[in-house]
Amino acid sequence: MNEIELLAPAGDLERLKAAVYYGADAIYIGGKRYGLRAGSNNFTMEEIKEGVDYAHQRGRRVYLTLNIIPHNEDLDGMDDYIADTFSSGIDAYIVSDPGIFAMVKKIAPAAEIHISTQANNTNWLSAEFWHDLGAKRVVLARELSIEEIRDIRNRVSDTLELEAFIHGAMCISYSGRCLLSNFMTGRDANRGECTHPCRWRYHLMEEKRPGEYFPVFEDENGSHIMNSKDLCMIKYLPELIEAGVTSLKIEGRNKGIYYVAVTVNAYRKALDAYLNDTEGYGFDGVLLDELYKASTRDFTTGFYLGRPGPEANMYDSDAHRVGYDIIGIVRDYNEDNGTMLVEQRNRFCENEEVEVLTPDGVYPFNTGELYDENLSRIESAPHAQQMVWMRSPRKFTEYDILRRKKV
Repeated sequence: MNEIELLAPAGDLERLKAAVYYGADAIYIGGKRYGLRAGSNNFTMEEIKEGVDYAHQRGRRVYLTLNIIPHNEDLDGMDDYIADTFSSGIDAYIVSDPGIFAMVKKIAPAAEIHISTQANNTNWLSAEFWHDLGAKRVVLARELSIEEIRDIRNRVSDTLELEAFIHGAMCISYSGRCLLSNFMTGRDANRGECTHPCRWRYHLMEEKRPGEYFPVFEDENGSHIMNSKDLCMIKYLPELIEAGVTSLKIEGRNKGIYYVAVTVNAYRKALDAYLNDTEGYGFDGVLLDELYKASTRDFTTGFYLGRPGPEANMYDSDAHRVGYDIIGIVRDYNEDNGTMLVEQRNRFCENEEVEVLTPDGVYPFNTGELYDENLSRIESAPHAQQMVWMRSPRKFTEYDILRRKKV
């Protein structure tokens, strides 16, 4: 079996480090331009270099998104950007536009190129077309079934890698190509500025009855007629791998560090369990429960098991499940006195019963007595990113996460 890659998103440097810590084999990021997640913090050129160095020192890879569908003005300065990022050590570029593909080949001929799902890769012939041009990998469209992926794998060159999404938000349009945001708000989804109008609530208004709104679906909340559930394929990793997928991709460059930690951690455990015992593997349902502890919509398997029906959408609301709140991130541990330094992310108090998420497991924990940076006793940590010392008999490590069940 070829080596299987777990590929994680990172919207900033902190999330990249967390993805590495919780077990990602590779991380995909975006710079300040040319990617499809303008709402994320994204990386400066200096942060790209730092992130690449951090990942490489730990044997991980970093891919950079250049997957916008560009207009003429978007191409200004892109040649310099490609040259600078390639010199920083980027392992591959994710592109969707043939012009950008050609530019990467010209500016950085040794660069590895992955064809984005934005290129609508739904058949073996287009996959082989990109491979013949020099693409190392094709990111498959989310509209494919497992059987279609298997057929593609059987028809394309062995040297072409196939990547598929396994978790995260779904798009109502074909692999992300959408004009709805541009039409309604003037912000172009294909240039990284999607406002997600597919998630909005809609009513029907008849032309001659202005102000009279009728639900599209009979419900007092109106209707979120295009609002898909989130993709979750953690139970079906063996089927995807056996169909020929070698890179398993988690969506979510706009998501926070807690989402990155929880999802990467759960999929790492599921993937390792399968790879270590393919014959005797059985899915551990605790990992699915763990995924629900991050902010998420209900889950769907999308198109993988067949064409989805109405059950794949959430028509009543765009509400997220929020099972747990992140309250802090471990930053340091003092072995001499058994205390750890925690950076606050949500207010917490002394003597609270919480949990600590680590790559090795989840541990119950009492916050006990709290001390500020000057070692003065405090009753709570109400300030954003406040640094707090607390006692801990167990040694925890940077990027272990304190969380609290949401009531």
